[in-house]
Amino acid sequence: MANDALAQKAQNFTNRGRQALEARRYDLAVELLSQALDAMPDLLETRRLLRAAQIAKFRENPPSGFALKLQSLSNMGKRAKILSLVKKGKGDEAMAEAEKLLGINPLDPDNIECAVKAAEAAGKPEAAAISVEAAYSCSHGDVNLLERVAQYYMVAKRYDKARDAYVKLSQLKPGDQRILQLLKNAEAQSTMSAGWSDTVGKKGGYQAILANAEQAKKINQANKAIVAGDDAEAMIAEKKAAIAREPNNLNFYRALARIYMQNKRFAEAVETLQKAQTVSQADPELDRMLSMVQAANYEYQIEQLRKEGRTEEADNLEVEKNQFVFDDLATRVERYPNDLHLRFELGYQYYIYGDQDPTFYDEAVQHLQLAQKSPKDRLQALYYLAMCFLKKGQRDMAVMQLETARDQIPTMDDLKKKVVYQLGLCAEEAKDYEKAYSYYKDVYSNDVTFGDLNERMLKISKLIQEQKAG
Repeated sequence: MANDALAQKAQNFTNRGRQALEARRYDLAVELLSQALDAMPDLLETRRLLRAAQIAKFRENPPSGFALKLQSLSNMGKRAKILSLVKKGKGDEAMAEAEKLLGINPLDPDNIECAVKAAEAAGKPEAAAISVEAAYSCSHGDVNLLERVAQYYMVAKRYDKARDAYVKLSQLKPGDQRILQLLKNAEAQSTMSAGWSDTVGKKGGYQAILANAEQAKKINQANKAIVAGDDAEAMIAEKKAAIAREPNNLNFYRALARIYMQNKRFAEAVETLQKAQTVSQADPELDRMLSMVQAANYEYQIEQLRKEGRTEEADNLEVEKNQFVFDDLATRVERYPNDLHLRFELGYQYYIYGDQDPTFYDEAVQHLQLAQKSPKDRLQALYYLAMCFLKKGQRDMAVMQLETARDQIPTMDDLKKKVVYQLGLCAEEAKDYEKAYSYYKDVYSNDVTFGDLNERMLKISKLIQEQKAG
């Protein structure tokens, strides 16, 4: 009963903190969310909200460069105390002190490092990742921070997230072999996790397989990197044998299809997934994988054609691929009408082809309005809803969606920049130049390189002066 009361108390503080954050009352948000974590330290979503509130508060009135240096020096004693608690194995106490430090400056690398070490000492790798990830969202292109994010996702066994982080890293550092190898490792872990996790504890499942030393060795080898060549052939044979033993176990089909896909053997991956569909005819995950493999096959063929200089053929195949993606999404939405993520993806497809057929914007709106109910896609759905309304000439409706999205995005990430910039364009179109300038300034203060902000702010400044002169 006491635990229930404590959980309810933490939830109440979290709800009030979220409301304060949305209302941009950052001091209050930090206070309320900190109290929630005092009651229940393991609430990851609350910790994410707290980090967002800390960053928003800090960014609202940032100290000067010199003041930052002085601040960092003055916090040395606090950091030393935290590291001392870490050495003594007092991870929870260290985390509590680290939160106070992040409340002063959540973007100081030394503060972040202390928070990470404290979370690690407390056995909470995801809490460590939150600190690093939040900082990265405000540190454009900081490869060191992003790599820390990836590392902590690996520790937390969030392999898909780690893979995504390494993909982004590989884009920031093209050709870096170390990063590419780390990406392969994450991909392999993701594959194995998806392939085997559902069999844990079941008769003949993962635990039983691990009891076999030879099988365990093969699995460990597969964990090290994406399998290719002879290793791939061995793994393929193993998965085929597993399917023969357990023809109704979809995990084996998925794992086999992933190996085929990794080795660009798309036709075999498609065939494998189609066989799996005969086992389970209404499995959205199988449908998603099949669509992904088919799209990847198109991409691979297009890439090969471009390498060979066959540009026209590549362009034609790109059109075919785009049509496939569109038709495939429409089919899957019809099959799974309650899948809100599919609704978002189809709505987006209707939006990007709206220039070809303006009625597509109406179709996009229908799907995107439903997609708003998805926590994962809500903010993106609001943004593209707004863009649809703008295309339809309904500026007031667009502004409503944009303002809602702006108020629900806690930090000035890439999406919020686009949202606020669009609000600026809407205000500029309405000849409310001071409001437009204020929106542009919000984005500019976080990213001076964003779009055409420099030119627009100069233009708007002149227009404001002309209005005042009159």
